[in-house]
Amino acid sequence: MAELKGLAGARERWVSTGGIELCVAELGDPTRPTVVLVHGYPDSKEVWSEVAERLADRFHVVLYDVRGHGRSTAPTPLRGGFTLEKLTDDFLAVADAVSPDEPVHLVGHDWGSVQSWEFATVQRTEGRIASFTSMSGPSLDHFGHWIKKRMARPTPRRVGQLLGQGAKSWYVYMLHTPVLPELAWRGPLGKRWPKILERMEKVPAGDYPTPSLPSDAAHGAWLYRDNVRARLSRPRADAYAHVPVQLVLPLGDIFLSERLYDELELWAPGLVRRTLPAKHWVPRTRPDQLSAWITEFVLANEERETGAPARRTKATGKHAERFGGQLVLITGAGSGIGRATAFAFAEAGARVVAVDRDTESVTRTAEMAQLIGAPQAWAETVDVADEQAMEKFAEKVAAEYGIVDVLVNNAGIGLSGSFFDTTPEDWKKVLDVNLWGVIHGCRLFGKQMAERGQGGHIVNTASAAAFQPSKALPAYSTSKAAVLMLSECLRAELAGQGIGVSAICPGLVNTNITATARFAGVDAEEEKRRQKKSSRLYGLRNYPPEKVADAILTAVVRNQAVVPVTPEARGAHLMSRFTPKALRAVARLEPPL
Repeated sequence: MAELKGLAGARERWVSTGGIELCVAELGDPTRPTVVLVHGYPDSKEVWSEVAERLADRFHVVLYDVRGHGRSTAPTPLRGGFTLEKLTDDFLAVADAVSPDEPVHLVGHDWGSVQSWEFATVQRTEGRIASFTSMSGPSLDHFGHWIKKRMARPTPRRVGQLLGQGAKSWYVYMLHTPVLPELAWRGPLGKRWPKILERMEKVPAGDYPTPSLPSDAAHGAWLYRDNVRARLSRPRADAYAHVPVQLVLPLGDIFLSERLYDELELWAPGLVRRTLPAKHWVPRTRPDQLSAWITEFVLANEERETGAPARRTKATGKHAERFGGQLVLITGAGSGIGRATAFAFAEAGARVVAVDRDTESVTRTAEMAQLIGAPQAWAETVDVADEQAMEKFAEKVAAEYGIVDVLVNNAGIGLSGSFFDTTPEDWKKVLDVNLWGVIHGCRLFGKQMAERGQGGHIVNTASAAAFQPSKALPAYSTSKAAVLMLSECLRAELAGQGIGVSAICPGLVNTNITATARFAGVDAEEEKRRQKKSSRLYGLRNYPPEKVADAILTAVVRNQAVVPVTPEARGAHLMSRFTPKALRAVARLEPPL
C-alpha cells in the first residue's frame, strides 16, 4: 500500500464494488478496533484528517472517498448511481475489506451521517457495525416522519419548526435544479469555497478542501436528487437503529435545526447526546472535541462487546449534555472553589486542565477529577502572576490539549489590613495574582477562543468584596472590583464572537483562603491568630465551595454576566444598587477579628 498524500502516515488501497473503485485510507494498528469515518457534502475523506490522526494512536482508522468524490470513481450514468442502497453496498465492501472478522465503529458527518443512518438501520448490516456516531446529518426516514407528524397536526409551534428548518434547507432546493449547481461548483463557487469556509465557518487553511472539490460537489448533487424527495415522501417505518448511537449536535449549525432531533430516542433507544457550541464543519474546527467523544464511545462499546466492566458512556451530572467532552481550564484548582469547580466539570464529563502553584494539591485534583467522570484530566503547575510562564503555558495547552472551551480564572489570594498598613509590596502581590492573573488568562486563552471562531466562555472569580467596601480589605476589594469591571468590559467586546464572560461573586465560603490570607500591619503571631479566627468564622458560616462551583456551571449554561452566590453577596449586590449609602455605613464597622 502507498502512503496517501494529505494524511500523514496513511496507507492507501482500492476497494471494488458494483463497478466503482473506492479509494480507502488507513491509519493506526489494524489489530485494534476499526473506526470508519464517512465524509459529507461537498467533502472528500480529507475533511477527517485532523480527527483521524488523533484517533490513530488508539484505533485502526479507515477513511474512504464516497463514490464520485476524491479519488473514488463515479458511477455511469450519474443519475440513480448515488442511492442509499448503493451507498450501503459501498460501505459493506469497505468494511469487509478492512475488518472482515469484526464489526466496525461508524462515524459520519453531514451526508456521511445521512447515509450512515441507513447503514445503522437496515437489516443487512446487522452484525457489521459496533457503534455509530452521528453529526450534522439526520436520517432521511426520521426526517420524513418528523415532517409528516407536524403536517398532520400543524400547531403554531410545529408550523414554526417546519418553517425554520425549511429556511435552513434552502440549499437542498437549489441542488435539485438541473445543471446550475454543476456550473456553479465548476466555476466561481468552487474557486471561492475555501475562502467562504474560512470566513463563515472559521475552518483553518490546510490540506482541505482538496483540488477535487469542484467535481466532488458536482457529482455529489446526485446524493440529494437520488434520495431526498423519495425518502421524505415515503419514509421507512422500520428505521430503528440496531447499534448504539451517539449524537453530536453543533448548536450553531446553519443548515440543521436542533428540533429535528427532539424525538430521536424513539428511533435510537439509549441514545447518547452531546451538544457542542460550534458551527457545521466540526471535523475541521473541533477535531480535539470530536476525537475525545468518539474515543470514549468506542471504548465503552468495545467493553460491552467483550464483556468487560462497562465504563460510563456519558457523564451523569445535570450539565453533562452541555459540557461532556469539552476542554475546561481552571486556575487555583488545588483546593477550595477551584477544586470544587474542577470536580463539577468532571462530573459533567468535561476534560479538565487543573492549574495551581501547588504541584501536589493540583495533582490530587486531576486524579480525583478522572475518578469522578472526566474523560481526561491534567495537572499543571503555573504561577498565574508570571506573564512569561503563562504565555508558554497557553502555547502548551493549545498544542497538547486543544483550544479551551471554558476558562475559569479562579486563582486568588487574600489580604486584610488598613490602607496605611498595606505596603506597596503587599499591593503588588495581591494585584499580581488577583488581577493580573485574570488578565493573563483572559488575554491568552480568550484570544485563542476568538481566533478559533467557535465561541467559548470565560469565568472570572471576583467576590462580594467587589461591590461591598470594607475598611479592612482595601487591597483585596480593589483587586476584585477591578476583576468585575474587566469582566463587564470583556463581555461587551466578545459578545459578537459568541464568547460569554461571567463574573462570579461569592461571599463567605468555607475554603482555606482564610488560613493562608495575609494580615498587614501585624506581627507573625498576631497574623496566625487572626487566620485561625477568620477560618473559624468562615467554618461556622459553612457555605460549601460546591455551591459556588454549581453556580459557575449554571452561569456558563445561561451566559450570566454577574452572579452573586451566597445570600450575603446577593444582599450586598442589591444594596450597592439601591441603598449604597447604607452599604458605605456597613463598611466602617470593625471586623470581628
